[in-house]
Order: sequence, then structure tokens, then C-alpha cells
Amino acid sequence: MPHLTIEYSANIENAIDVERLLDRLYETALATGVFPLGGIRVRAVRVDRYRIADCAPENGFVHVTAQVGAGRTVDVLEQAGRRLFEALTSHLKSLYDRSPLAISLNIQEFHPVLNFKQNNLHEHVKRRQAGGHGAAAPSGGPPPAGGQPGGPRPAAASPAGADPDETPRAGNRGGRADG
Repeated sequence: MPHLTIEYSANIENAIDVERLLDRLYETALATGVFPLGGIRVRAVRVDRYRIADCAPENGFVHVTAQVGAGRTVDVLEQAGRRLFEALTSHLKSLYDRSPLAISLNIQEFHPVLNFKQNNLHEHVKRRQAGGHGAAAPSGGPPPAGGQPGGPRPAAASPAGADPDETPRAGNRGGRADG
């Protein structure tokens, strides 16, 4: 984790550089040191049908939902959330300064028992980082449109005990939480 879902109103798509925003939030999530590399997912969803405030056509919104694994302290999540929100608002500053825009970010914890998943990304990422076999994305340059970032990035060190995605939990019978 986290799974970051960026929702934005269609009327601002040409003004927000969605690809750069994806990269920026990805890089920020990684830089927090709170989330494992193999668990980070960042995606953007354009919303074509919406009503915002007084329904003026220039009103826009960007909302990020950050879904994270259960078990981190509120302080750890708050600090990560503040860093993500700072990256988000900084990215959108010029649009915010000239247009009516609602910007928000919400962190939600996955339920520790009612969260089902299967993920082998952690093992593949570790193998690529160690120079092992496995298909690696090309490194360098901007990501292809709608695709993966330009290659594996180094994993950030996690604070001790701050990474419940790498440890077994009740409800994830049969092994570690993978996401």
C-alpha cells in the first residue's frame, strides 16, 4: 500500500498534467519511507459527470483517496498524508490560483481481516533490485502514456515497525499482507 486514486473533473484535464501528477504522487509516497515499493499503486480517473458547488462550468476538483494497509499509527499516516497533500497542492497551485478548484485527500485503512489480495510484486521488485532475472521496465526517461514509470526505483527505508504490509497479520492467513 498505498493505493492512490486521483479523481479529477474532466474540465481541468488539460490544465493539470495528469502524467506528471501520477509521477509526483508516486515519488512522494515512496519518499515517505512508510510504504513498500511493491505496494505502491497510483492511478488517475477522469470524471465526466459531476456537479460542483453552484454548478458553474469552470468549477473543478481533484480528490485523492489513499487506501493503506491497517496497522500504522495515526501519526505516521498523518505525516505521510501531509506530504502527499503538499505534493498535490503544489502541483495544482497555478490552476488553483486562477480557477475555482476543490482539492482534497483522504486516507482510508483497509480492514485487517476483510481485505483479500494476491500480489507477487514485492518478490519481483526485490529480484530486479538485486540484479536477478525477471523483466525490468526500461530505465530513464518519462513514463509511456498510461503506462509504468520509467523503471524500477530504489526502495525507501521504512521506519521500524511502520510497515505492516511486510508482516503477517490476523485475517491474512497464509502469509504476509501483499499490497
